[in-house]
Amino acid sequence: MKEIALLPSPRESDWMPALREGLVSGSLASLLATAVLAFAGQRETGSAVAPINAVSHWLWGEEALLENEPTWRHTALGLLTNHAAAVFWAVLHAKLARRSPWAGTLPGAVLGGLATSAAASAIDYTIVPKRLTPGFEHRLSTRSMVGVFAALAAGVAIGSMLMRDRD
Repeated sequence: MKEIALLPSPRESDWMPALREGLVSGSLASLLATAVLAFAGQRETGSAVAPINAVSHWLWGEEALLENEPTWRHTALGLLTNHAAAVFWAVLHAKLARRSPWAGTLPGAVLGGLATSAAASAIDYTIVPKRLTPGFEHRLSTRSMVGVFAALAAGVAIGSMLMRDRD
């Protein structure tokens, strides 16, 4: 009797390299974006966690947009949500970038990071329902939001370069 594989082996799935790269570059992007959120939050609201808490508004609504103190309810969920979103965008980047003739080059990584960040920003603020926007736009200036998305771009680009020879 022939065995049925429930999951494809890494050789059978071209998603596996994209998932690996996306996890690395998305985690790096999340770290960098969180650092910018905390720095900008401290500078603009007096609370490093205020914009991070705001990310949890998809579940907690207005309450999350007003919370300035670190809490498990808001801060932990904000961090997890931000991380999941960064990994999501990084996986999409990794999957699509592999088809590019520029894949694995510094210009390709930089352009890919910028394109990924621009797509994330455009989709987050035009297509998704307000309840699913990042939320930190309620606590930060436009200038700081640009910084957050630049950090996302940098993380995706750096992660892409780090993982380019790992396949």
